[in-house]
Amino acid sequence: MAKKNVISEAEQQRINEIQSVENEFQKGITTLRDLISPASLEFEAGYFRLGTKFARTIYVYGYPRQIYTGWLSSVINLDEVLDLSMYIYPVESQVVLNNLKKRVTQLEASMEVNAEKGKVRDPALEAALSDAEQLRDQLQLGAQRFFRYGLYITFYADNLDDLNFIQHKLENIMGQQLILTKTASSQQEQGLNSTVPQFTDKLQIRRNMNTGAISTSFPFTSADLTQKEGILYGVNMHNNGLVIFDRWSLENANLTVFAKSGAGKSFTVKLEALRTMMLGAEVIIIDPENEYEELSNAVGGTYIRLSLNSDTRINPFDLPKIIDTEEADDALRANLITLHGLLRLMLGNEANPLSPAEESDLDQALIDTYARVGITADPLTHQSRPPVMADLYETLLHMNGNGPQLAQRLRKYTVGTFAGIFSQQSNVDINNTMVVFNIRDLEDELRPVAMYIVLSHIWSIVRTDQRKRMLIVDEAWQLMKYEDSAAFLFSIAKRARKYFLGLTTISQDVEDFMSSKMGRAIISNASMQILLKQAPSAVEVISKVFMLTDQEAKLLTNFPVGQGLFFAGPNHVQIQVIASPVETTLITTNPQERMREHKPEAQQQ
Repeated sequence: MAKKNVISEAEQQRINEIQSVENEFQKGITTLRDLISPASLEFEAGYFRLGTKFARTIYVYGYPRQIYTGWLSSVINLDEVLDLSMYIYPVESQVVLNNLKKRVTQLEASMEVNAEKGKVRDPALEAALSDAEQLRDQLQLGAQRFFRYGLYITFYADNLDDLNFIQHKLENIMGQQLILTKTASSQQEQGLNSTVPQFTDKLQIRRNMNTGAISTSFPFTSADLTQKEGILYGVNMHNNGLVIFDRWSLENANLTVFAKSGAGKSFTVKLEALRTMMLGAEVIIIDPENEYEELSNAVGGTYIRLSLNSDTRINPFDLPKIIDTEEADDALRANLITLHGLLRLMLGNEANPLSPAEESDLDQALIDTYARVGITADPLTHQSRPPVMADLYETLLHMNGNGPQLAQRLRKYTVGTFAGIFSQQSNVDINNTMVVFNIRDLEDELRPVAMYIVLSHIWSIVRTDQRKRMLIVDEAWQLMKYEDSAAFLFSIAKRARKYFLGLTTISQDVEDFMSSKMGRAIISNASMQILLKQAPSAVEVISKVFMLTDQEAKLLTNFPVGQGLFFAGPNHVQIQVIASPVETTLITTNPQERMREHKPEAQQQ
């Protein structure tokens, strides 16, 4: 009897264990369900509630005749919570061809009837016929396929007002591109089922599209150029995100900026320079229009005014004090090549360039001029005091052949009209966080020469003392007009990365810049580009060089001030440049803003 009780207790214990396991299992299922399911789901005619969230599904029912690549990126990058689903159904080409044949017949018949009745031609009928015929040809050749396409968007908000506001934003974005949307009225449940990731098209609202049109809606176009390090360039117009970028993180740190006058190019570059300085980089600027003086004074920079009446002197014969043995061996040769380009600019012109004989005599004169002060190819002699332009003049004057004639052409730079500024030993010190060379007060004939000599001097300093620097060349198109100066600027662009230098070239004369082979090479050697508002005449050239879409090309002529396209490597976004009030005060070139800044001071006085 006792044995029977023991057995009963053992069975009961086993039953209890099984029951306990089942309870734990059921409890686990319940917990998982609670985690992935909303507390409630309520459907109304125009929206539904998912727990505490409000949501609504809309669908696209109308498209324009032409649609541009990336048109969906503005929706994808919208800073809102939304689910987007696309349904693409392939259709047999033969079925489409049969339907198109009937459609073409109907359109032609309609046009004939209108012509017989004497009605005015209908452009809509002609466009429809042209599209149908073109699509038939492409389908017949296999160049296009045909699809049925459905696009649904479900978006979420905390309340009904926010939900309506988000829909208004979506409708505005779509409406600007002539894309029409509707709320899935009384079909919100079907809309939810169509946008959750279960691949069921419950709405079944579709539109006929060919391969080209389908490809424009490629969804993976999220444009985000935000890095963990770098400076703030502006606001991404696609998604209102911040464009924070470090130009030194790319394969080179070169930047080209193109814009028409008044589009904000100087403002953009000065803002970048100011913010780059905060991260420890030095900034050197060639300023042809006196636009950087206030910024230089505000940051304690060195402002060097170049004019025939100033005491500033830059000697183009200066040699870089290079420590690297390999480069030191070539320092004299490299400077001789640079001087050749400079002298071709000074002594020749397009109508009367230097002849081969003159080039040969000039080369010998340069070598002899250096040799007279004890400078040879031996790097140990490079510490000697360099010659000046007057020494070259004397060498040419006492040479045989073309020397005396070249000396007479050089005379205006040594004792003539342009004497002084580039014919004496250098007294320029660029050991500062910001150095600005102002060439506004130089005569037009002397400006390209001055820009060349200043660039050569800066390049010598950069090679001698390698630091993180930014070199800004404003109105660079003036250098592009001359083959030698354009080639010299390109050589800097090509070699800048090796010396931790970022070259920024700015131009408003796009045609002159692009027409030069070296100008196009400088663009291709720049990892970053900024395109602000352009003149209509320049858009076609820029579109080809930067391979812009038709929509981007149209935007280029309509951008407001400070808005444009920002290219960084293979990516680009539409950007709005934004500065703080303090930064704006330092860098603005707008006369009205400057008047407002100085008005309170005048009133106080």
